[in-house]
Amino acid sequence: MTDNRETDLLASVPDALFIGGEWRKAADGRTLKVYDPATGDVVKEIADASVEDGKAAMDAAADAFPAWAATPARERAEILRRAFDLLQERKEDFALLMTIEMGKPLAEARGEVAYGGEFLRWFSEETARVQGRYGANPEGTGRMIVSQHPVGPCFLITPWNFPLAMATRKIAPALAAGCTVVIKPAELTPLTTLAFAKLLEDAGLPKGVVNVFTTSTSGKVSEPIIRDPRLRKLSFTGSTQVGQRLLEQAAQGVLRTSMELGGNAPFVVFEDADLDKAVDGAMLAKFRNIGQACTAANRFIVQRSVADEFARRVTERVQGMKIGRGTEDGVAIGPLINQDAVDKAAALVADAVERGAHVRTGGNEVEGTGTFYEPTVVTDVRPGSDILREEIFGPVLAIIPFDDEDDAVRIANDTEYGLVSYVFTESLARGQRMIERLETGMMGLNVGVVSNAAAPFGGWKMSGLGREGGAEGIHEYLQTKYTLTANPFA
Repeated sequence: MTDNRETDLLASVPDALFIGGEWRKAADGRTLKVYDPATGDVVKEIADASVEDGKAAMDAAADAFPAWAATPARERAEILRRAFDLLQERKEDFALLMTIEMGKPLAEARGEVAYGGEFLRWFSEETARVQGRYGANPEGTGRMIVSQHPVGPCFLITPWNFPLAMATRKIAPALAAGCTVVIKPAELTPLTTLAFAKLLEDAGLPKGVVNVFTTSTSGKVSEPIIRDPRLRKLSFTGSTQVGQRLLEQAAQGVLRTSMELGGNAPFVVFEDADLDKAVDGAMLAKFRNIGQACTAANRFIVQRSVADEFARRVTERVQGMKIGRGTEDGVAIGPLINQDAVDKAAALVADAVERGAHVRTGGNEVEGTGTFYEPTVVTDVRPGSDILREEIFGPVLAIIPFDDEDDAVRIANDTEYGLVSYVFTESLARGQRMIERLETGMMGLNVGVVSNAAAPFGGWKMSGLGREGGAEGIHEYLQTKYTLTANPFA
């Protein structure tokens, strides 16, 4: 059951679609239920958009685009900055809301508010820094002007695991560039995005610049938007399989795309590593967000000479982790998002054990209400185990030993994914070699968390296309125009 503060907070979150600056019910009156994964309780019932609603959102974004694109950069920047300031004022509400609908511990939810807010601040600062260039062509017959322009209306699809940060990471650069937006949050965690749309409204965002629809029939409602010739950009964060289908749909309109897809992050510990740092890094890289992150370390590749000691230390730390609803004091492990996630974690552990791995601690679903799975350490994982190929998305730390550097690189790169890697070594030369040799778009060297609004987030191989954040992030929403003018001195 929720307390009065939670009840009041949930009541303040809109239960409607946000289209053209208006809050409206679904055209056919349908609703969907949002659950607390820690209790299984329904916490709110909200509008369930139809195809008609999706088209209305696209219409609103297209209608608002010319005026928003022509809005001076400083005005766009000030709206983003006001949104950042409002988020700081409401940070406790947003943190609690994410804990209710997604399950992460409240301390981690506060961290997400801080991280998500930084995209608003960063891109408010980048808004006025979009630059082109001017100069004579090599032949001296004319002058070249290279300018940047907003790409157009954008469709943004966000996942359930970071409800605020994934919204701000996409919306902020789009608005900074002068684009308008239709955003579809995940069915499992839509409330945070609805609350954020209300915040943008309060910050003075013009009508139709950001439009939000929530739906239980994502593919059905999304496809007509992606096929709409007025849409010019698609950004998606989620599984590689869904991303591939969206890319096929986007090909018809030759849309600009950003795809932040699956991961299978290696966490490599060399024998010369500071094991205290490595264990601290492992706890962050694995158990942040209950392991439900595309950046979560998936395979702990540890040099054989220190593998037992590393396993002993992480097992001791994991055994001290408190399981419970994220609002409770001291909780480190909240619920997984749903029963499917619990079943997947259990199946991956069972397969590894069947192939010869050993469970040091955990390995069981927690009985009772909610979708909880024990934080788990599995050692001596054998090649061919499913847990080494599939993204775990749960609190399971799987250790596989290696013998030398070449062996570590081979194991780390033996995946179709290439989002992020983590390396712990006290050797500067080895660290530099690993930067060159590991096939990932991001890397943490002696750190367990790499995400930062000022840095380009994105992967190689099947982990995606494009970058979010950093100076690169706004360029995903800009298109380049080259103009040649006659030589003014001719």
